[in-house]
Amino acid sequence: MRMREKCCFRCLAITSGRVTLPGAMEMAAVVRRTVICGRGFKPMIFSKSLVVGPLLASRKIHQPPVLLTSQIHTSPSHLTGSKAASLHWTSERILSVTLLGLIPSAYFYPGTVMDYSLAAAVTLHSHWGLGQILIDYVHGDTKVKLAKAGLHVLSAVTFAGLCYFNYHDVGICRAVAMLWSL
Repeated sequence: MRMREKCCFRCLAITSGRVTLPGAMEMAAVVRRTVICGRGFKPMIFSKSLVVGPLLASRKIHQPPVLLTSQIHTSPSHLTGSKAASLHWTSERILSVTLLGLIPSAYFYPGTVMDYSLAAAVTLHSHWGLGQILIDYVHGDTKVKLAKAGLHVLSAVTFAGLCYFNYHDVGICRAVAMLWSL
């Protein structure tokens, strides 16, 4: 393909096949000629004015490469590479799938067994989910210990509250059915 001579300031030496852009790096590009020179406008479908080739951009100031470092927080070292992590992941998935079946069956077959099963499953599911959030976002030994202690207290209070509600009141299943009947 034959390239056109320089027609205006914006063309930036199209004839040589090199375009100098300050602060950019070497890149391959397909450029429409009217984008570069701005003379005339034709729809791209009907135009054969594509300049195909490498756009070489040279940098005027050479700066040394910057080394970016960051700390990557990984899983606790006692779980790394062990079978416990795999079993924990599998247990989380099994509990999630069990909850998918437990919630509808609790609506159709309310009772004491279903109430306590829901209390245990919902509490454990929440505990594991919040634990993953703590692993991802809480860093530092003291903060991690405090967050885990708080999570254990929250989970214990949640389970105790749900069991108390099941024993002294109507239970989780009937409470949800009463809310839906409003």
